[in-house]
Amino acid sequence: MVPPDSALPAVLPTERLSDSGRPAPALRSELRRIPGARNVLTVVGAWVQSFGVVAAAVAVDRWWGYLVAFFLLGRAFALLNILGHEAAHRLLFETKRVNDVVGRWLLAYPAWTPFDVYRRSHMAHHKDELGPQEPDLGLYRGYPITKASLTRKLVRDAIGVSGYKNLVPLVKAAAKPTSRGVALRIMGVQVVIWAVMWGLSGRWWLYPLLWLAPWMTVWRVLNRLRAVAEHGGMERSPDRRRTTHVIRQTPLARFWIVPYHTGWHLAHHVDMGIPWRRLPDLHRELVAAGWVTPEIEYPSYTALWKALASRPAYEPGVAATAAMSEPSSNR
Repeated sequence: MVPPDSALPAVLPTERLSDSGRPAPALRSELRRIPGARNVLTVVGAWVQSFGVVAAAVAVDRWWGYLVAFFLLGRAFALLNILGHEAAHRLLFETKRVNDVVGRWLLAYPAWTPFDVYRRSHMAHHKDELGPQEPDLGLYRGYPITKASLTRKLVRDAIGVSGYKNLVPLVKAAAKPTSRGVALRIMGVQVVIWAVMWGLSGRWWLYPLLWLAPWMTVWRVLNRLRAVAEHGGMERSPDRRRTTHVIRQTPLARFWIVPYHTGWHLAHHVDMGIPWRRLPDLHRELVAAGWVTPEIEYPSYTALWKALASRPAYEPGVAATAAMSEPSSNR
């Protein structure tokens, strides 16, 4: 899955970019600005989109309305988690306390994510992508796999097996003194969401149907598809073009899989201090410099997923090896 050397020209540094692709100080200062007021509207917009779907389903009050809402609420976790990722990088608001309070209570905890644990893990991911201490190494390596193997993974995600394996450790964490605090805070936020849904609609079952169930199923599918599209089958390297895929962004992909410009993922790994709004600008700088070439760009996510599942089914031991290399929470 790693691009050949011929597709990775050594054109850096330039006046605007360092040898790693990171912007020069003047350009980085421009790209690094955090628009706090606009991000307030962005966070509010994520919640309006999420609970607007619930409100619309209740207003329609037909089985098909709840079915559509079920799938759209899976996308709600993409919105919350990607903005939570931005807060984990301290790029959502300039003031650290505001950034972290919003990141924990309005983004991570509603999405069942222990914010500070995620931040530590994610910084380890950026420190050495696909290295021996990479926390998500099992999720990325082993690709390409067979189409049957990827299908099995996605089916387990879709029916809630992966969601259950992620939920159980959080519940167990509530019994441990070292992790009880954050686990109870997350559960407390979930209780508040349930109470608000129940109180405003008179339907107790809205929360399990349109919040918990999409998190355990639809979101798991979307999350895997996005994650493997970022780093699946790549290798450890100081050249981020060897660690991170480049995929052409489309409105449909940005709606379902990669909201808030997270699809410009190579730019994010080149400089993780650039806020999400400016990642397309950094990507354009990398293209203009000739560092990102057409040869390494996939025309769509579908094309990349097809390549990720292109290993012939007749190769012995492939599926078993891929399954064993993946963390149990993602199997």
